[in-house]
Amino acid sequence: MRIDIDSLSEAELIDLNNRVVERLRFMRQARAHVSMLKFRIGERVSFEPDGNSRIFGVVTRYNKKSVTVVTTDGQRWNVGPGLLRAEPDAVETRRSHGNVVNLPRK
Repeated sequence: MRIDIDSLSEAELIDLNNRVVERLRFMRQARAHVSMLKFRIGERVSFEPDGNSRIFGVVTRYNKKSVTVVTTDGQRWNVGPGLLRAEPDAVETRRSHGNVVNLPRK
């Protein structure tokens, strides 16, 4: 399908732009959702923020575009699912403890 944008009015161009932006936003959210579903609540993960060493934690919540991770020292991070890596012992932990998540006490 070809659209001749030279023949569109300003209002039609604005409408077309809004539709394109909305469609791109939807596609981005769909990709993020698929990435999020690779991780389960309670699963041990790690990620490496810019300028910091690797951080380890547990997935506690799915957000619209990110995943909330609680670290071993109690910090909460909202991390894009594409930056997360499953920890090797996560599968073993899930088998032996079910859905129980140990959170650190303050």
